[in-house]
Amino acid sequence: MIKGKKVIGIIPARGGSKGVSLKNIRLLNGQPLLYWTIKAGLGSRYIDSLVLSTDDINIARIGKETGAEIPFMRPSYLAKDSTPGIDPILHCLEKCAGFDIVIVLQPTSPFRNSKDIDASLELLVERKADSCFSIVESKAHPNWMKKITKQGFLESYEKEEIITRRQELPPIYQLNGAIYTAMTKKLLIEKSFHLPNSVGYIMPKQRSIDIDSELDFTICEALFHKIK
Repeated sequence: MIKGKKVIGIIPARGGSKGVSLKNIRLLNGQPLLYWTIKAGLGSRYIDSLVLSTDDINIARIGKETGAEIPFMRPSYLAKDSTPGIDPILHCLEKCAGFDIVIVLQPTSPFRNSKDIDASLELLVERKADSCFSIVESKAHPNWMKKITKQGFLESYEKEEIITRRQELPPIYQLNGAIYTAMTKKLLIEKSFHLPNSVGYIMPKQRSIDIDSELDFTICEALFHKIK
């Protein structure tokens, strides 16, 4: 609970994965990938209930053994490749009502820690925002981006004058996928985390790695002891 507001943490972890087979329970530094997110969630000072939403029995078993709550199994129609990411969250909030704030923690961000979770919740409440996203400074800047025209020529993505020195570029941020936080009432109305009054919690690059491929797994394994 934070400032009198009850907080539910939701970890969405379906069984299927196209990029990496059995990704959510694949071992990373000797533990299932899912373990690192549950550990971070349980270490939060503010999360009142940490719920794992999954359709997979093995994921549910590992989640329960690690300390997450499994109040229901996610129906198969909400665990397809084509399922919008918000749908399992809305389903979970329907099953687990009575929370003022929802925070979603993707298991594919193993380096996000308890301090990141708590700091994002504090930012949401202190700024009286509708939602808060974890973000990281983007290496790719839109001022340097190009698109290919129908004629096959390169054209600047932005209309502004191109800045040739990186030091002069204004900072640009991108979502890193580690934390999505919102006021529950607003989320249920809009059915989206992309709400009018959103704020960004800035995370360093080393804790913003999102596992989506075999290469990502290899990188995380190599960097684990330097970051954790």
